[in-house]
Amino acid sequence: MITRKIDGNNAPAFCIFGAMPTSENLGVSALSFSTMIGIMKRIPRTQLTVFDVKRGVHTKTYSTEGLSFKYTLMCANHSRRYYRQDNLWNMRVSSWLGGLWNPGVKAIADARCVLDISGGDSFTDMYGPHRFNWITLTKLIALEQNRPLILLPQTYGPFNSPRCRNIAERIVCNATAAWARDENSFAGLRELLGSSYDPARHHSGIDVAFALPAARPRRVLPDTVVKWLDIDRRRKTIGFNISGLIYNDPDAAIHRYGFRADYRNVVVEFLRQILTKTDVNILLIPHVLAKKGKRESDPDANNDIIQKLAGVAGSRLSALPPYYDQSETKWIISRCDWFCGTRMHAAIAGLSTEVPTAGIAYSIKTRGVFETCGQGDQVIDPRCLSTGDVIDGLFVSFQRHEEIRESLESALPDVKLRAELQMDQIVESCL
Repeated sequence: MITRKIDGNNAPAFCIFGAMPTSENLGVSALSFSTMIGIMKRIPRTQLTVFDVKRGVHTKTYSTEGLSFKYTLMCANHSRRYYRQDNLWNMRVSSWLGGLWNPGVKAIADARCVLDISGGDSFTDMYGPHRFNWITLTKLIALEQNRPLILLPQTYGPFNSPRCRNIAERIVCNATAAWARDENSFAGLRELLGSSYDPARHHSGIDVAFALPAARPRRVLPDTVVKWLDIDRRRKTIGFNISGLIYNDPDAAIHRYGFRADYRNVVVEFLRQILTKTDVNILLIPHVLAKKGKRESDPDANNDIIQKLAGVAGSRLSALPPYYDQSETKWIISRCDWFCGTRMHAAIAGLSTEVPTAGIAYSIKTRGVFETCGQGDQVIDPRCLSTGDVIDGLFVSFQRHEEIRESLESALPDVKLRAELQMDQIVESCL
């Protein structure tokens, strides 16, 4: 790892977009803290401004074993309240007028570079025009301020609208450097760049969350979870992450993602099989901690499953409360004997801690990330498989978990080394 010693009076300032540390989506906060930690380990005096949707400007402190640093949390929102200085359109127009009176514009103008990760997989128009505008405005403001734009490891596309594709192409061609987070994503980046592809600037990389540290929870874990994961390891425990976004809105699974299999039925019947055919414990682990009643809430999906399986589960099925942050949740997943994640970064938490992991895919991104670890055959795709085939695929993955562990343990040292070398490259490109 490269570490730069820089005089405090000349400490560089970096801005980070597309990874909100206060997000209820632990995958997004995992990207945020992985990036910040990677930078601060290499340039300890860096002044970091991280853009979020929380109103105002706040100084925060991150502390973990062996590392502590401060960062500034600043609001940059995308709404119709154009009069607000933290509105992205207000920021963009202000920047055209030289607007250093706008705190967000001033932070960008004073920065050595702007790093943008687009939530890992949001640099696309598949989520609609509002999300696309939000994701691209941050990048356009940086470029229009003549700040070096570093596109951190992410997915590029798909782009169905010619207009959106043209904007995306302009952004990637003018970025100082860009990383894709797997080989499939890199193919998308190269296709977008066309003749502008430059191997010195455009890289095939790895999701930064592979380097996120796991941390034992500070808040007391439920007695059942402590017993399963710490006290009595004689009976195995599997972790299971349900995507509330898909489970709570099954129509979206069909119309937005093209599911052939019935996701709800997959979850219920697979877990029923585990409960009736094995003696293992099941811990449901949320990764998007949206409040009760919100469509994307993983805890809501977990509660529904517990009710549906109450008659067969006995004391062997439990749901983790939504109290734990991205590193604490990663630690909890790391204690499981096998894990299945529908949320991409829940799966990465398993893969990166040598836990045999299966992924239920709802987009092309899943296979690419699993292939990074040589685990592409552990991706179960409900877009092309029947409900029964998905259930069978998951059960076979569970049955093979010891064999899968050996494969993962063999591949992971190289993956972790790649993650460290990639962050060295990213930091070098910022200076």
